[in-house]
Amino acid sequence: MPQYHRPRPLAVGDVVSEFDCGIEVLDRWLRGWARHNEAAGGSRTYASVATGTDRVAGYYCLSASSIVRGEAPGAVARSMPDPIPVALLGRLAVDRRDAGAGLGASLLQDAVRRAIQASETLGMRALIVNAKDDDVVPFYERFGFRRFPDGSERILFLKIADALKTAAALTRPTR
Repeated sequence: MPQYHRPRPLAVGDVVSEFDCGIEVLDRWLRGWARHNEAAGGSRTYASVATGTDRVAGYYCLSASSIVRGEAPGAVARSMPDPIPVALLGRLAVDRRDAGAGLGASLLQDAVRRAIQASETLGMRALIVNAKDDDVVPFYERFGFRRFPDGSERILFLKIADALKTAAALTRPTR
């Protein structure tokens, strides 16, 4: 089974031209827009490369965002200003060659960790994700993300406070 480096900022030498997750819009974004958005300050892309190579096996991107208070779930909107500051997990994809190795979970955990770290400097209520299709919604739900209750079936959120509780529970010593 392949091994991967921990996710880190996308580097100049990372090979993105071979990336194929099976969803053209995600492949095209990594190849054509990730570095442009990075340079323009629109988002930050983090990549995990296969050990011993420069080939990107998976990636995700994060950016600052906001949501209109009236459109947010009650759990997010309660006691918040309008608009509500959030982090946006804009994309998350794993190359087909690396599917099934747990890399997607590792990338998501890293994204949540980075959102928690960012929340220590900049106020943000939640991490938001817009799942690309219905099939991936259960993946996010396994990690504590909840659907917006307004019928936006593929928009999910994880409150930073809930992410902190989960992280604390994972680091607590067991008996």
